[in-house]
Amino acid sequence: MRPIILKGEKVSLGVILREDIQKIWEWSNDREIAKTLADPSDVSTLEEWMRWYENLTTKKLTKRAFAILNEEGKIVGTVIVSRIDFRNGTAEIGYFIGKEYWNQGYASEAVKLTLKYCFRYMNLRKVFARTYENNVASIRVLEKNGFKLMGKLRKHAWTPDGYVDVLFYDIMKEEWQASTGSAGRQGG
Repeated sequence: MRPIILKGEKVSLGVILREDIQKIWEWSNDREIAKTLADPSDVSTLEEWMRWYENLTTKKLTKRAFAILNEEGKIVGTVIVSRIDFRNGTAEIGYFIGKEYWNQGYASEAVKLTLKYCFRYMNLRKVFARTYENNVASIRVLEKNGFKLMGKLRKHAWTPDGYVDVLFYDIMKEEWQASTGSAGRQGG
């Protein structure tokens, strides 16, 4: 039985299980998905992903990783909260969805749930994200969740589409509270 951390209408955030790693590994090696990730040229082995999974428990102070689960409880992607800095109250989020699940609203809701987790349960004050200028779907997910474009590094990253701008987005806790009507509420 997989522990569910937060539940939404279409998706839930759950604990990543050992049996999820095979699918995550397959997705990470899919060239359509990989071109949106930090290193589009990366090719990884299953053993590397198993080591990544084993290291999750040693990185709890700086990273949280969740399985994105659909209505049937099937893993459709992952979301990772990384670069957690409790002193400054900040963290970065990154996510991907298996391409067979694209355009179903899963990423948008997963980011929404992740923001709830970051602001309500981790008591962060700001969450940020990076994406490439040609990743229109990710830009839409971030903006739909209230993230604001804060800046860009021009023609900074190489992708199969050529050099692209890296866009930086963030959202402050008070902006999230105002958009969700959760200001001052305690608990889950």
